Amino acid sequence: MALQQIVQETVTGLGYDLVEIDRTAGGLLRITIDRPWQPGSELFINVEDCEKVNRQLQFALEVDGVAYSRLEVSSPGIDRPLRNEQDFQRFLGELIDITLKAPMGESAAGMVNPTRKKFRGTLERDATGQGWQIVWSDEPAVKPGQKISKKRLPAPLHALGFTLEELRDARLAPVVDFKGRKSKQEA
Repeated sequence: MALQQIVQETVTGLGYDLVEIDRTAGGLLRITIDRPWQPGSELFINVEDCEKVNRQLQFALEVDGVAYSRLEVSSPGIDRPLRNEQDFQRFLGELIDITLKAPMGESAAGMVNPTRKKFRGTLERDATGQGWQIVWSDEPAVKPGQKISKKRLPAPLHALGFTLEELRDARLAPVVDFKGRKSKQEA
């Protein structure tokens, strides 16, 4: 059996989702898992989950004769990759980073630099409700203690529609707030 199939069956059999498989030249086999998404559910992977999957994978990989020097099972982390439609649906309204496969070209003339490929903004559905878009403002971040003039106009919002096929990489933007990540309702 192929490595992808062995890992996929083992991870899903234990009730988790496979996010990513990474195999390095040094023999490290890194498996990233997550809990299956259900609307309203905010359960995260913990050490016990990783340990459980690690033990089961060791047996499965040994039985099928897969060679590796070290196995590492982990959670997706705060900069979780977004790979499929379900991931985008799950993180709708969150701050994300995307990298396009090709620059935007002349279609973006006037909006942003036409050679730009990287964007950070809020993930939203497009006007049709079928596609995706990222919405951002080029306004600089406010520094702690900085006073903002009430006369200053806010920077305009920009929106860029995209398809999953146009993306090279998409990830949650790391938001480090030592008071906890705010839910969508509080923001």
